[in-house]
Amino acid sequence: MFTGIIESLGQVQSVESKGSNRIFHIASAISRELRIDQSVSHDGVCLTVEACNDNSHQVTAIEETLEKTNLGDWRPGHLVNLERCLVMNGRLDGHIVQGHVDSTAICLESNALDGSWEYTFQFPKKFSHLVIEKGSISLNGTSLTIFNVKKTKFTVAVIPYTYEHTSISKVVPGVKVNIEFDMIGKYVSRLLQ
Repeated sequence: MFTGIIESLGQVQSVESKGSNRIFHIASAISRELRIDQSVSHDGVCLTVEACNDNSHQVTAIEETLEKTNLGDWRPGHLVNLERCLVMNGRLDGHIVQGHVDSTAICLESNALDGSWEYTFQFPKKFSHLVIEKGSISLNGTSLTIFNVKKTKFTVAVIPYTYEHTSISKVVPGVKVNIEFDMIGKYVSRLLQ
């Protein structure tokens, strides 16, 4: 379980293919604090740490993960939002994020405003019932608030701190991001069916 509050940026150092899997070596400021078998959110995708040393760690994405996320597009140099799992006696500053990506969205527009930024994304229509005005969403693992909701589009506003401390500054029109819809909304929707 995560909160969508990014702890650190990592950078993909290398990518290996093994069968249908991809193995990623990621350097970050928190890699030395990780341990083998720990769950860490990588751009919103919960991956298990398989190896770590002073400045990098290794994770593997299986075929299912590669099909539903943007991890198949990762190359050396790609910046990754990292968050360790929630400590149960800590604050929930964002919203409840599982690290189970539902789909991807494409950035349609990014606008620098006077002191903030707005991004508009398009997502698959089959998820439109999960997107509500002022609802929460996880974009590449970052907890953000949705507004200006249309059938298959929504906008998020980004404050300077988030812009400077996550990979959102690298998102431009045409870039694919991982999205996880609000877990509570998904359960309510299921109950109503």
